[in-house]
Amino acid sequence: MGTIGDIGIYSFHETKNVNCGEGGAILLNHRSLIKRAEIIREKGTNRSQFFRGEADKYTWVDVGSSYLLSEIAAAYLFAQLQKVNTITAKRKKLYSSYFKLLEESQRKGILRRPVIPDSCTSNYHIFYVLFESERMRNNIMDKMKKRGILTVFHYLPLHASVMGRRFGYNTGDLPITENVAKRLLRLPLYNSLTVSEVEYICRKLVMSI
Repeated sequence: MGTIGDIGIYSFHETKNVNCGEGGAILLNHRSLIKRAEIIREKGTNRSQFFRGEADKYTWVDVGSSYLLSEIAAAYLFAQLQKVNTITAKRKKLYSSYFKLLEESQRKGILRRPVIPDSCTSNYHIFYVLFESERMRNNIMDKMKKRGILTVFHYLPLHASVMGRRFGYNTGDLPITENVAKRLLRLPLYNSLTVSEVEYICRKLVMSI
């Protein structure tokens, strides 16, 4: 991810593997795109070019917003970037624990675990399971909440959102996406989670089915 096309985007939102509260990074495959990206980041001004002596006036030249990280946020992020391999390894261990502990439930046809194609490498951002129906998913989600475990469904399909409809899409356009969205349940997965907590979550999940 981030290498397909001319522009790629990474999010460093607080829910991401590596984060700084808010913020992100843009990846550009062509040097010709750098100048405008810099201007957009600088509230639509040529501030950076002006300070480098590449422009004789500091002025507003394009669309833009305030996308600059504070130094504190950048330092918080940098420390994690230095340990990104350690963070990914920890999340992989938690993911693998979920995968192994729920193997029998999948074999019995109770749920379905994620599939990572052999040609792909995961960042282990989430772990989810699929149930046979939306009703079953919602019922299990409610039972888990009563047991003090927060499980959530994933994002609503973008094409069926308010903005998606504004772009001309409608519910029913992507039936497989809509079907999966109704049956998917995300289990807790964060850097400070422990394997013993994963074991507890899986026990409670099986009890809730």
